[in-house]
Amino acid sequence: MAIPVPEDIVPLETILPDEPLLMMGAGPVPIPARVAAANSIVINHLGDTLAQVIEQVKAMSRYVFQTRSQHILGVAGPGSAAMEMAVVNLVEPDSTVLSICNGFFSNRLADMSRRARARVVQEIVPDGVAADPIQVAALLAQHRPAVLTIVQGETSNTVFNRHLPAICKAAQAHNCMVVVDAVCTLSTMELAMDQWGIDAVITGGQKGLSSIPGVSLVAFSNSAWQFIEARTDELMHWCYDAKLADQFWYKKSYHYTAPVSGILAIHEALRLICEETLPARIDRHLRCSQALQAGIEGMGLSLYVKPEARLNSVVGIEVPDGIESKALLRYMSERYRVEISGSFGPNIVRIGQMGEQSRSHHLFRTLHALGSSIKALGARINLPAGVAALEQSLEAHEFGDGY
Repeated sequence: MAIPVPEDIVPLETILPDEPLLMMGAGPVPIPARVAAANSIVINHLGDTLAQVIEQVKAMSRYVFQTRSQHILGVAGPGSAAMEMAVVNLVEPDSTVLSICNGFFSNRLADMSRRARARVVQEIVPDGVAADPIQVAALLAQHRPAVLTIVQGETSNTVFNRHLPAICKAAQAHNCMVVVDAVCTLSTMELAMDQWGIDAVITGGQKGLSSIPGVSLVAFSNSAWQFIEARTDELMHWCYDAKLADQFWYKKSYHYTAPVSGILAIHEALRLICEETLPARIDRHLRCSQALQAGIEGMGLSLYVKPEARLNSVVGIEVPDGIESKALLRYMSERYRVEISGSFGPNIVRIGQMGEQSRSHHLFRTLHALGSSIKALGARINLPAGVAALEQSLEAHEFGDGY
């Protein structure tokens, strides 16, 4: 029997909202017009034009990762795919992995390491606290792991592992490779791959880089690459075999059909970062995030994480008693066309400050939508005071171009 044509299929514009939603959650984030335009182009995945684009992507990535490594690879997949490429190439079966776990995404690194048949030692960090480098050093001495995994900014609960440089230094002293998830922090906060001694840094397109979802980057240090090349076992993952990917990214040989539109988009995203420069971009993110936090507290709301461990790239806000976070998210989306994120457990909502989210006009619109929605749902807040605090914080930080 022939399968019939499905019924009730409608054009996409009848499904999407009448006006675009302002994406102010934990990702994906708004993308610049140049990135969106690049993503609409399709070219030959083995042609000279894409080869030239890839050379520029690698050069710009070295600046953004702050590395001289010649082993930066693109991945046709989300940040988790880049995460898995780092893990399966650096984690050998029966080796020991120390996973520093602050939340959902750091636990994912531990899970991937277990699936790579490693012996995983999980250090569960208390909620809302940054990993302690002294405790990590003691665990390194005790377990002698081959690899340490950690997330610089845990978006699930908005914790910032601010002691990452010291943790990397301790790992180096124990001849342990370090894998860092920097999906939300790369280009939004300081990260110096070579200076800190990181062996693999992964990032996705859809957060800090302000590019599209589904295309990611992973950078391996020279010593990590030597380890990869020295492996004699055959990886179970064909797509994520870094040596096969290297054939395409550095030797112009075929691996699989590259996501050409996504590579063009990430080229433009990286180019905009280089044009802005990392110091200016990091300063913009700091200014906007601090102003947003001031506005939230000015309204009378509480931030989820204390300042010493608070992530600026994704801000966690405690939901007032009597309000369900899902109802708040729905009201903001339907009434104000502003999308923020829920949580993976805590009774919080999360607002992103990554890439194009960190613009003052987006902050005012988001704060107004948040405060008005909370008020409409029955909680008492002081929206004018919050807006005033937001504005005062923005003015207190020196203005730059593009706000």
